Amino acid sequence: MGVDTFWHHSSAADAPAIPRPALPGNRDADVAIIGAGFTGLWTAHSLLRADPSLRVVVLERDTVGFGASGRNGGWCVGDYGGPEKAVAKAGGADAVERMAREMHRSVDEVGAVVAQAGIDCGYHKGGALYFAVNDGQWRRVRHHHAELVRHGLGDAWTLLDAAAAADVVHAAGIRGGLITPHAATVNPAALARGLAREVERLGGVVHEGTPVRSFGDGAVRTAHGTVRADVTVLATEAYTRTIEGHERAMLPLANTVIATEPIADSTWASIGLADRQLFEYASNLLGYGQRTADNRIVWGGLSAAYRWKMGIPASAHFVPRVAERLRTMLGRLFPELQGIGVSHRWGGVLGVPRDLLPGVGFDRAAGLAWGGGYTGQGVAAANAAGRTLADLIRGADSDLVHLPWVAHRSRAWEAEPLPWLGVHAALTAAHTVDAVDRLRSRFHR
Repeated sequence: MGVDTFWHHSSAADAPAIPRPALPGNRDADVAIIGAGFTGLWTAHSLLRADPSLRVVVLERDTVGFGASGRNGGWCVGDYGGPEKAVAKAGGADAVERMAREMHRSVDEVGAVVAQAGIDCGYHKGGALYFAVNDGQWRRVRHHHAELVRHGLGDAWTLLDAAAAADVVHAAGIRGGLITPHAATVNPAALARGLAREVERLGGVVHEGTPVRSFGDGAVRTAHGTVRADVTVLATEAYTRTIEGHERAMLPLANTVIATEPIADSTWASIGLADRQLFEYASNLLGYGQRTADNRIVWGGLSAAYRWKMGIPASAHFVPRVAERLRTMLGRLFPELQGIGVSHRWGGVLGVPRDLLPGVGFDRAAGLAWGGGYTGQGVAAANAAGRTLADLIRGADSDLVHLPWVAHRSRAWEAEPLPWLGVHAALTAAHTVDAVDRLRSRFHR
């Protein structure tokens, strides 16, 4: 079943999906990377940029950017997932600030590589606004800002009152917002494809249509042959569970995204987002959007579907009722868009670690490196992960290898029915809080 995302369609002229050959048989490499999403590609790119002599082989079960890397909402944001309290508990008092500063640098690093390599992915650094439309949301936004300030990040985030937030985006009933300049819009599929071409230009090899069955003892075993390598990098996010022995390493959650038809300039004048700021509706079940380079809105979230025994939905997929809910909510936030046509509907699968904290690391004795667990925040974070993994593998001493997420590994998820019960309990609670917020807002009007 083929991909059916706006991103893949709109990037076709720039980066046609020419199939890459599968692994033709057994081969040797210095580094074998499992997964041609952002973590795997940035690791390969960083390794080859530092040492072009390395033999780097990337193995992808489907096509470059087929998973979450090509299906997300196009948010390249200076965040890396994980609640601030959990990050601080895991990494110390300064962990939140250190990680956030590196994520901010990653947004710029992505932009620098895009410019240098000439990757046409619509990268535009216009910032991101997280806005509230009722008292409950506004209370959570103010609390989040206070936490950021407490962790030394007050210079990176600005709290806006209703008038200032409405100057950015004219959402109905807007109460205020939180804005950061450390964010950029991208077409993620075009970025992934362009990055793969850059990896190949630097001397790396990317094999598509090559599912990995297992790995260990210096060998990565696939249906088409075995790659023997000094180092194996596991960069498979939600798809980690397809590899033997890692079935409960990452919990897959599905998300739905839509793209509208192009919106007229006259309508944009009443919506705002003049600098193509990313925007997020601050409900517990988040709604996140961006203004694309061709003046559509790509809008996702408001749900997180889970399948029994951590099943991964087939691609391309989407949940029709969630897609309609997204369109309806967009019309409520922007009455000018009521009845707007939707050109594309699709889904993606993000990986959630057991403790909600991403991690990167390298066990030199075992020759195994890993990175991921961004819980939907991986477009920029994967760049930092790739650069960090490259330094760890090469033995380079840098600020990256001393970041709090280095060497962190989440424990495996429990067997069913505990994951199913936990996910659905959390979703029910989120739906309930959002419903109560809406009712209270109507009552106090």
